[in-house]
Amino acid sequence: MDLTFSATAEATDQERAAVDALLGAPASGWEGADRTAGDLRWARGGRAARDRRELLLPALHAVNDRIGWISEGALDYVCRRLTVPPAEAYGVATFYSLFSVTPRPATVLHVCTDLACAAKGSAQLCAGLEREFGPSGRPVDGAVWQSSPCLGLCERAPAALALRAGDGGPVTAVAAPATPASAAAAARTPHTATAEPPPPAAVPQAGDPSLVLLRRIGVVDPGSLDDYRAHGGYTALRRAFALGPAGVIREVTESGLLGRGGAAFPTGRKWEATARQPDHPHYLVCNADESEPGTFKDRVLMEGDPYALIEAMTIAGYATGAHRGFLYLRGEYPRALRRLTRAVVRARARGLLGPDVLGQGFAFDIEIRRGAGAYICGEETAIFNSIEGRRGEPRSKPPFPVEQGLFGKPTAINNVETLVNVLPVLERGAAAYAATGTASSSGTKLFCVSGQVARPGVYELPFGATLGELLDLAGPPERLRAVLLGGAAGGFVRPDELAVPLTFEGTRAAGATLGSGVVLVLDDTVELPRVLLRIAEFFRDESCGQCVPCRVGTVRQEEALHRIKDRTGAAAADDIALLREVGRAMRDASICGLGQTAWNAVESAIDRLGAFE
Repeated sequence: MDLTFSATAEATDQERAAVDALLGAPASGWEGADRTAGDLRWARGGRAARDRRELLLPALHAVNDRIGWISEGALDYVCRRLTVPPAEAYGVATFYSLFSVTPRPATVLHVCTDLACAAKGSAQLCAGLEREFGPSGRPVDGAVWQSSPCLGLCERAPAALALRAGDGGPVTAVAAPATPASAAAAARTPHTATAEPPPPAAVPQAGDPSLVLLRRIGVVDPGSLDDYRAHGGYTALRRAFALGPAGVIREVTESGLLGRGGAAFPTGRKWEATARQPDHPHYLVCNADESEPGTFKDRVLMEGDPYALIEAMTIAGYATGAHRGFLYLRGEYPRALRRLTRAVVRARARGLLGPDVLGQGFAFDIEIRRGAGAYICGEETAIFNSIEGRRGEPRSKPPFPVEQGLFGKPTAINNVETLVNVLPVLERGAAAYAATGTASSSGTKLFCVSGQVARPGVYELPFGATLGELLDLAGPPERLRAVLLGGAAGGFVRPDELAVPLTFEGTRAAGATLGSGVVLVLDDTVELPRVLLRIAEFFRDESCGQCVPCRVGTVRQEEALHRIKDRTGAAAADDIALLREVGRAMRDASICGLGQTAWNAVESAIDRLGAFE
């Protein structure tokens, strides 16, 4: 592909229509319209056009949703409309796995081959699809299938997601748990696919009165704002207005609420640091790009209780002085996108978003931005780059987001579970919230249990419950081999360590991590070396390549695990020594958490489980 403006490649009428539906008709020849005599006398666009670069990712989505891939002519037209250099736009378009810059059919079937699905038979699913369609990547009958990292459907593994481009926007279909026949049917006729089960199906505790974050799942209609308000919705926002911004921050701080994304940073401190910055405007970003293999709790919250997230984001915006919020949603969550989009529209129509929220003189609105398949965009600064229309590569810190975040302005960023926790803090008060859990880990925590258990799904327990208690709820296998805590970036726990308390400090003391709440249960039928190899392949694929320790280290880690997957003892010693050396280098020198944690699971499997002894 030519990385300059093309004199020959032209966007088709369909491609232009897709972009114009988002951006409006071009105002002049400088933006892609037909040239006129006036266009030869002066240039239009300049800074005003460049300031619209944040629309690059939505514009690429618009073309991909309509056509199924992004041609040279379409990319050229998008670049002219937004005054973005073609080389940079090409770098963005090729960064994301859901986009393609080479021709492909309108229908793409993504088949998860990650940890939870691999444990439940994704290899057999892929073999069946290969018999049905041929090898991965080969177009057949207007469709193509390809293996995919985690789709966030782990409680229904193995999973497949079909995306069909078209004039009315993409048609989606989920097959989970998938068989070769149901996955093939989803690819060929996604509009006739079987409806997904309701969100409560992913919550084995649904209806339990002790639930806090999940209490409305299965109780309220997720599409009804009135139903949400009838079950306590917007009580927390009204109390926030009564307390004032400083009072809200004080309440959140005193509750001891820690971030639920893995880093466990105090939420109140983050909000206070953002609020006191003199530079304006301030921004709020909700990180809904949960791409950690085995994680699906945020998806269940967004699908089953979308107004809770809208309310929580409004409170966070009020406390931090932000008037504009971005909800960055992973591209593999079509049902969550539909429900959140509807919730934002209805909240805006009822005065719960917009220029005067609840008549309090506070302006706040939310814009949903879709990711396009990049695990690294779960890192907070990579999200900023993605929203701004750049490659989703992490930034060096400092400066930290509270000082210079989105668009270089002070930004508070939290994930879905963290934000939804703010509602019970304000509804019940900081002291009542802090009374649940432990002194260092207050409140309740959502756990994503998958793998070889009888009842996979999202569980809510107070901090301090043990891993064994959680597994008793989920129905553990008879011959437990190991439990992976924290996902691919986490660590393994042995069957004799189930008494470990599920707190940030308890798992840390045990040499593990809570991470994003992944609890992947493996029995003794699982080939552990192949699980480790899949983890290494995942990190190699998902490394953005920006820094050498991660770009090279993830490849070397995978190579070493390929060499020793069928060897043990002295035959594997040299490669294990190499793995340790590479792992230390990645942990010490990588820019972001991806490289810093890429060795964690492999290290714990070697040291705690004796994977290659």
